[in-house]
Amino acid sequence: MKPSILKLAAPALVAAALALPTASIAANPATTGTQFKSAEIDGLNIAYREAGDPSKPTVLLLHGFPTSSHMFRNLIPELAENYHVIAPDYPGFGASDMPDAAEYEYSFANTAALMTGLLDHKGVDKYAVYLMDYGAPVGYRMFAQNPERVSGFIIQNGNAYEEGLREFWDPIKAYWADPSVANGDALRGFLKLDATKWQFTHGVQDPTSISPDNFWHVQYLLDRPGNQEVQLEMFLDYGTNVGEYPKWQALFREHQPPALLMWGGNDVIFPEEGAHPYKQDLNDLEFHILNTGHFALEEYGDEIAAEMKEFLGRVAE
Repeated sequence: MKPSILKLAAPALVAAALALPTASIAANPATTGTQFKSAEIDGLNIAYREAGDPSKPTVLLLHGFPTSSHMFRNLIPELAENYHVIAPDYPGFGASDMPDAAEYEYSFANTAALMTGLLDHKGVDKYAVYLMDYGAPVGYRMFAQNPERVSGFIIQNGNAYEEGLREFWDPIKAYWADPSVANGDALRGFLKLDATKWQFTHGVQDPTSISPDNFWHVQYLLDRPGNQEVQLEMFLDYGTNVGEYPKWQALFREHQPPALLMWGGNDVIFPEEGAHPYKQDLNDLEFHILNTGHFALEEYGDEIAAEMKEFLGRVAE
């Protein structure tokens, strides 16, 4: 096309490009990829990623420490073609509000209530849920309150058994037993960059395959003024989850939710010993130990996505 013709045609082409897709995109969220949204739940601004058609079965993705919904950035598009996907950030994590720890009770019970509130806000009655690290006690507390709403679990390095609390947890257990300033300060090293890098790279087959974007953005969030106090409150409150383990195990046996377990077997934080007891309580359990570390999605994202799609095709409602 000659430049003069292009100049004349440009306004019409731009108008057509803007006008024609807009209506179809608005009508079909699945074509837009991941959207970054927020909602006010119980007075807090909760950020979340959303993709897919809300009329399709919902998959809730619950992140671990110290990350956010960012950990699901590659998984979300894999699921969004066939499912409605929601990946929230907990308060104090990601893009959600971070009220001062002196003014807000950071706890797993409160976080679970906020996540349920977000689902209620979105009009979601039934969902399958991916549980990782902190996501396990959040999701299991949600399950304990409304077991009929959960169509299935995808369990990735998320604990519900004391067998999974090995030597790594000894300094945290000391904090549970005596929440002194000294015992809290002893945990602050785990909030530094070297520890953050270690979480993403320890136990992986190829550390050069792990994007440093993971730990740079996580550390930026951990380094925000006041965030260490948030994390210390969550470390302390994690002890309340252990007392809930027998209740969750009883609910597993009673309701028998189908489950897909995809566990990084080289994880020191949530070691493989915490994976095997699920076999005692869940009859419909697909069990996989992966040759990787804590953040298994970074090395086994394709495999986890493929197993999830097959599993969800069977259980999602």
